[in-house]
Amino acid sequence: MKIFILGITGKVGFRLARILKERGDEVDGLYRQTDQAQMLASIGITGTFGDLMSIDPQRLAQAMQGSDAIVFSAGAGGAGSDITEAIDGNGITKTIEAAKLASIKRFLLVSVFPEAWRERHMHEGFEHYIKVKKRADIELTQSGLDWLILRPSALKETPGAGTINLGVAQLHTEVSRDDVAATLAALLHTPMVSRKILELTAGNTPIAEAIDALTTI
Repeated sequence: MKIFILGITGKVGFRLARILKERGDEVDGLYRQTDQAQMLASIGITGTFGDLMSIDPQRLAQAMQGSDAIVFSAGAGGAGSDITEAIDGNGITKTIEAAKLASIKRFLLVSVFPEAWRERHMHEGFEHYIKVKKRADIELTQSGLDWLILRPSALKETPGAGTINLGVAQLHTEVSRDDVAATLAALLHTPMVSRKILELTAGNTPIAEAIDALTTI
């Protein structure tokens, strides 16, 4: 299976790329800097030079050509409203267009809990980020692609446990980036789980078992 990852040099994207390579999948994705190319090379990935903010859909489609699935795990990471719009908003729009140009149907999006930190008084930039992510979710669900949206709860650097809670509605708590990546890798190889919005937190159910349960819903 060939997977193209937007955000491949990010904390979740790189973990996912490493898992997929170890599984024997072919993996590609965009990088912007020399040190990122070296990071990808360390796990056997050449990567494609390009910037999601400036690349046009036609060039992106060429880069993704031949892929079986796309994972969008890119994000502005609190860099400001303009960057959030460019990556989390416009980045989705152009990636959807590129997927259609390249005839790639399967599209997994890493999104966010819409009610994340509702109990706190969050700054305007965070509220803008939540709105942009929601618009991206809607755009993907209306794209006609074979989409799947994963909404992880608060991301942690703790080692993955390999156990999760996964379903259409979960309480917003925490989850290891390791477990997010492992869940994405498993979902990529479970095509019958399609056109669902899933929320992910730390839990006690093995990842494979949690995903298997979705195939019976």
